[in-house]
Amino acid sequence: MLNEIAVENFTLVPAAMAAGAQRIELTGNLTAGGTTASKGTVIESLKYCHEHNATVVAMVRPRGGDYVFNDTELKIMEHDMLEMQALGVDAVIFGVLTKDNHFDKDAMENLIAAAGGMQMVCNLCFDWIPKADQKEALDWLVDKDFTRVLTHGGLLDTNILDNLDQLKQIVDWADGRIQVLPGGGVNIDNKDQVTSFMGVKQAHGTHLLGELTANK
Repeated sequence: MLNEIAVENFTLVPAAMAAGAQRIELTGNLTAGGTTASKGTVIESLKYCHEHNATVVAMVRPRGGDYVFNDTELKIMEHDMLEMQALGVDAVIFGVLTKDNHFDKDAMENLIAAAGGMQMVCNLCFDWIPKADQKEALDWLVDKDFTRVLTHGGLLDTNILDNLDQLKQIVDWADGRIQVLPGGGVNIDNKDQVTSFMGVKQAHGTHLLGELTANK
């Protein structure tokens, strides 16, 4: 089982590694759903993780809230994407939607170009897309060479255990073409149930390995 732990500062990176994390999602402001971490945090986290045979997925998101970003916010995301590429980040996680909650394909393609070959992961914006259109959206991610899609199987105000059928449906749609990563409410107590039902061997969360305590 590959455990991807989401952390919002460097102090929890060594704690996550010690607990058994193999991949870190590096973000800021988790209470807002995650935003882009600072350059300094990225540099030190990359150094530590690579020394301990772990990889880093960096969030590129200018603010919390919805995933409909204006032109200035998209420019900020592009600058951040280029910075992550220059720093040698292993993967980036991002997503942009239109006002009717479908992929903003023009904006996404600009960010894909800025990613410059880094692995790309679609964030939880996927769950905002109407379920009737999610298969088509998943096909688009495959076509654009995304490595993974992070999904809760529904909006975050739902319990992930109530979304297992939808999560399994997404796995079936993916058909091995793209990894489906369950997240949002996955923890040490329900991780095995979620991943077993879906037939996947990776999970994402802040508490996958229990409560982390940073060493001061």
